[in-house]
Amino acid sequence: MAARPGHFSRLLRDADAEVTRLRASLPEEIREASAEVTVVCQMLPDQDLLLEDEDVGDLLGLFVGENRFETGGDSPVPPQIYLFLKNIWEEAEGDPRVFRREVRKTYLHELGHYLGLNEEDLGQRGME
Repeated sequence: MAARPGHFSRLLRDADAEVTRLRASLPEEIREASAEVTVVCQMLPDQDLLLEDEDVGDLLGLFVGENRFETGGDSPVPPQIYLFLKNIWEEAEGDPRVFRREVRKTYLHELGHYLGLNEEDLGQRGME
């Protein structure tokens, strides 16, 4: 089931609520680190966020900026986690419960990148 353009406000509200609940449940040190990262919700990724080989339809989330342990880098943007709500909704096949679960999973995956974990590290922790 595809998300309708007017559907974005409901998806945004649900995603924001889910991220807020999840952040509150994190261990204190991780909760504090999560407050350092802005969460940006969009229906789909902007073309300038994508790498050359990335497909708009496959990307659920993205971390941009320097991770927590990088300092003095050349990143022009602060650390941000992007959640792409249309793609998450489609991954959830239109099920609101599954959508919330996918928001949590995607957010935690991208937060892991901020905390310095690479794809292999995330896979070993079941956060692929």
